[in-house]
Amino acid sequence: MTEREGRIKLVAMAAEPVPLFPLSAAPFELREASARALPLVVASPHSGSDYPADFLRSSRLDPLTLRRSEDSFVDEIFAGAPRLGAPLLRALFPRAYIDVNREAYELDPTMFADALPGFVNASSLRVRMGLGTIARIVASGEEIYPGKLAFAEARGRIDGLYRPYHRALSRLVSEAEAVFGGCLLVDCHSMPSQVSAPGGARAADIVLGDCHGSACAGEITSAARRFLEERGFAVAVNSPYAGGFTTLHYGRPGVCRHALQIEINRGLYMDERRYERKPALSCLAAEMALLVERLGKVFGDWLAQAPRPSAAAD
Repeated sequence: MTEREGRIKLVAMAAEPVPLFPLSAAPFELREASARALPLVVASPHSGSDYPADFLRSSRLDPLTLRRSEDSFVDEIFAGAPRLGAPLLRALFPRAYIDVNREAYELDPTMFADALPGFVNASSLRVRMGLGTIARIVASGEEIYPGKLAFAEARGRIDGLYRPYHRALSRLVSEAEAVFGGCLLVDCHSMPSQVSAPGGARAADIVLGDCHGSACAGEITSAARRFLEERGFAVAVNSPYAGGFTTLHYGRPGVCRHALQIEINRGLYMDERRYERKPALSCLAAEMALLVERLGKVFGDWLAQAPRPSAAAD
């Protein structure tokens, strides 16, 4: 069997064809709004499913198992945002390869053959869980790599994928601020249906995370919760997901930059074993378009009443 035949056979094991992603390709897709009508930026950092060929070859896991870390189809659920007037940024690379919802260098030193530089955050909770910028495990707990990596490999992924993604996201936030005087970043994710809330309670349909009020004005989070509950969703706030690096990093309410994380229960829209869409996905997408529209109006009204931050506050 040739190397090419081996790659094709490996890719065919996935529930859906997994593209072979060359690092020279664009690491993200930006769907711009024809006109900026809403003071929002919508992002889907974990729905990427373009797996680099060398990653597939080097992993000890088959492609289907690697996909357990994906927020599959979340970009499709929020695909209506550009039509409503808000850009949608979606990563094309998979979370199992590099996670942009982390600090640039949250790395587990046990994964690497060489010593890590002093600037690396090697002790965060996410690193200890095996879910750093370069993950040690997939979401279901299986180890990704059969051996140790070189630090140069991590640096290459960070420079080639992580940094371009965040440069694009920062630019979109700044453009919204220039047009509207502020920005609400909506960071979109999904969660396994079997996740339990504290006390063993069943997970909500949707979890809103605002880093316990530090990343987004409470009025905005409450408005999102009310809207979703009115639509029949069971909603939790900050439990069990309060928000990751993106929410905390971009959410600065004092200068009219807000960030709200949305986690959607995968059981609502997909077969989690087969990685297939359920018919309900299109209905959920329509509901999320209505949410984006409502958040745009609520946040726009909030901006109109908010005191203008001084230049020194930035």
